[in-house]
Amino acid sequence: MIEVLEAAYPPARAESWDAVGLVSGDPGQGVRRVLFAVDPVAAVAAEALEWEADLIVTHHPLYLRGTTSVAATTPKGRLIRTLIKNDIALYTAHTNADVANPGVSDALARAVGLVGDLVPLQSFPDDPWRGLGRIGELPGEVTLGEFAAQAAEGLPRTSAGVRVAGDLSRPVRRVAVSGGAGDSLLETAKAAGVDVFLTADLRHHPASEFVESGGPALVDAAHWATEWPWLDSAASILRASGVNVETRVSATVTDAWTRGY
Repeated sequence: MIEVLEAAYPPARAESWDAVGLVSGDPGQGVRRVLFAVDPVAAVAAEALEWEADLIVTHHPLYLRGTTSVAATTPKGRLIRTLIKNDIALYTAHTNADVANPGVSDALARAVGLVGDLVPLQSFPDDPWRGLGRIGELPGEVTLGEFAAQAAEGLPRTSAGVRVAGDLSRPVRRVAVSGGAGDSLLETAKAAGVDVFLTADLRHHPASEFVESGGPALVDAAHWATEWPWLDSAASILRASGVNVETRVSATVTDAWTRGY
């Protein structure tokens, strides 16, 4: 099971600061049911318990910094306690899944309507088919407003919805996407000559200055929503490997923002 996941998402491709791989559980443990989720949080653990999952695969790590305690006095400690008590293993594929082929941004690109070949927005020097983000095209030219509506329809709904920076009547066809926080790729998207860049967690000043400087239009979606499409992709890789397990993509919304006004 772990071998299949690590072949698709090599841990060596993770960022040096990241924490990927098996978080808890016995590698020799039998697995019948695998739950895929974005976040390792209490609501996901509860879903795993109710479904009687043996393994949870999440995109986000449980721990990115060192810890000296897994006591049940903290949310993460309670989560670990729940998983261990119920023999539920936890595995994480984070930045190694971001840069995989196919990875997080491939799934995002398809969810918002991109077709044909996809290429990394920022590729590895040693592998032009792996890297951050993806660039692709829509089937035909649409307005920015139409693309934003299409993206909102293709992604799971959140309280924040989808925000747009740019002239809604602007024609777009060539699109860059990056799952999760993508403002570090703003200048890369501009240099790529795309019409619009869709990502998450864009901040006011960088976004404002970027649009004012004549860069591509921007579409900002919820962080969780841009990464959720990857779950089905990861589950399908496991199923296609021939491993005899039942998979389930969590529909639990774990976006940090629960309501907008």
